[in-house]
Amino acid sequence: MANIPSYEVPPQLRDLAESSLEQARKAFGSFIGAARRTTDTLQGSADLARSSTQNMYARGLDYAEQNVRAALDLGQKLAAARSLPEAAQIQAAYVRERFAAMQAQAKELGGLAQGALQQGAERARAAVQQGADESSKAVEQVQDAAQDAADEAQKAAH
Repeated sequence: MANIPSYEVPPQLRDLAESSLEQARKAFGSFIGAARRTTDTLQGSADLARSSTQNMYARGLDYAEQNVRAALDLGQKLAAARSLPEAAQIQAAYVRERFAAMQAQAKELGGLAQGALQQGAERARAAVQQGADESSKAVEQVQDAAQDAADEAQKAAH
């Protein structure tokens, strides 16, 4: 084989390469850290949505039970009524009571849904903003590292 000339890399160039790689590692670490925190935040949002849905489902079952029990109670009262006017009064009282109860139930379920949506939206907005901010910072670090490397390489060349 032919003799290959020995070329030694100047220490400044090695230092530059090491420094550039270290800056790139830091920037990459910042970027990955931001991505992981965003993922964790989104997971928290999903957990919140699941919890809110379970809470609303449980409340819906409670309301269904209350409504069926009220209807069964109505049936029992109507069966015990001694006259048509008495049955009509029982029915009218039942309709008023159930209408008020169902309004309250709908209002509560609506409030639960609205609260869950607001919390989820706020968490998602904060996660996206944090991720964007941290990603921008990581990109700036990479750009700074690249510029520093270019500057050092230019100095080493002269």
